[in-house]
Amino acid sequence: MTGLLTTAERPAASGRADSLVIFLHGYGADGGDLIGLADPLAPHLPNTRFLAPNAPEPCRNNPMGFQWFPIPRLDGTPEAVAEAAAEKAYATLDAWLDAVAEQGIGPERTVLFGFSQGTMMALHVGLRRAKPFAGIVGFSGRLLRPERLAGEIASKPPVLLVHGDVDPMVPIAHLSEAGDALVAAGVETYAHVSRGTAHGIAPDGLGLALDFIRDRFAAAG
Repeated sequence: MTGLLTTAERPAASGRADSLVIFLHGYGADGGDLIGLADPLAPHLPNTRFLAPNAPEPCRNNPMGFQWFPIPRLDGTPEAVAEAAAEKAYATLDAWLDAVAEQGIGPERTVLFGFSQGTMMALHVGLRRAKPFAGIVGFSGRLLRPERLAGEIASKPPVLLVHGDVDPMVPIAHLSEAGDALVAAGVETYAHVSRGTAHGIAPDGLGLALDFIRDRFAAAG
């Protein structure tokens, strides 16, 4: 779509988009895995366009999917290599977000919605952009380098964090770790634990995300 990242898209149900939700997928997945969330959300957000970019690299553990950066504990990548790839991914997503904004819907009416590694990307990049997004939703993820956030944060959009209490991939302890760092940095932060949920998006969490998104768009006017 922009020449930076290939992207799945669902146009606004009304045909008149005045807001935007951007889904950022997890490790080994692709934009198609999350764009389906537009189906239950769109009837309640008729003027919202939905985008779901593919991460820039083929996944080492799943060549049919993509990764924002390698994960050493999963694929054996050296830490330095993984860190360099992550820095490159941050820059790529940042540039892609700039290109998307140039299409007419600004960050003040855009919500980033991440899952797992996509949550890591949404929090890392979204909080370091000069113009704040309407909000950030993060499922089953973590805040990378929480100790550096206070010194690097550039904008403070409200954040909703949702995590399953039996997640075997990303321990639920990362929910409170991220929440503590966000609150310490002055970010309006909400958190929810989905009981009996593993590494996924449960109906209760998605319902809260919808309410959060609608509230953020309403506040933006």
